[in-house]
Amino acid sequence: MKSILLIGVNRFGSLLAEQFNRQGHQVMAVDKDEDRINSILPLVTDAQIGDSTNETFLRTLGINNYDVCIVTIGSDFQSSLETTSLLKELGGRLVVSRADRDVQAKFLLRNGADEVISPEKQIAEWAAIRYASDHILDYIKLDDEHAIFEVPIPDEWADKSIGQIDIRKKYSITIMAVKENGKMNLSVTPETVLRSDDTMLVLGERKAIQKCLHI
Repeated sequence: MKSILLIGVNRFGSLLAEQFNRQGHQVMAVDKDEDRINSILPLVTDAQIGDSTNETFLRTLGINNYDVCIVTIGSDFQSSLETTSLLKELGGRLVVSRADRDVQAKFLLRNGADEVISPEKQIAEWAAIRYASDHILDYIKLDDEHAIFEVPIPDEWADKSIGQIDIRKKYSITIMAVKENGKMNLSVTPETVLRSDDTMLVLGERKAIQKCLHI
């Protein structure tokens, strides 16, 4: 369980709070809008109405007591930038800030953000890859060259073992897991047999995966 300071209770902030609540984390939510704070109360451990660009107010929160500080302010970049900078100055261990554009990400990283998240850009990239192919069910980008894909079992691989296919040797691709009847099996071995109605998680270079699986 982690202690999380969430600044900005907009739509994205509310969705984050919901997920943190499901995972059992302690969340302190902060926003200038009283209505937003009232709406988020069932999902967080505590909440306060306040201006996150005010250093005196932030000090009262005990910034260095939180494992993660997340700034989701989206409509006012100046406030997001000031808040990010203050959080780091006040001892924020891990400061994560939202950016809607690349130039915003650069400014945030230069002014205190340890990491930057760009929800719309990230989901757009995922959707473009996911829906541009009939054979990609899910996708996780690891870096510019490597990724994890969830894909159906190719017809020519059905009823063969991972060892028989040997794609690691041929393409430097690793089968990480096999999903059987909706349940993920992470204990795959060279003897694991692939079934036509299963799906699998494969890890490797994007180009190699796309070439190997014709996606």
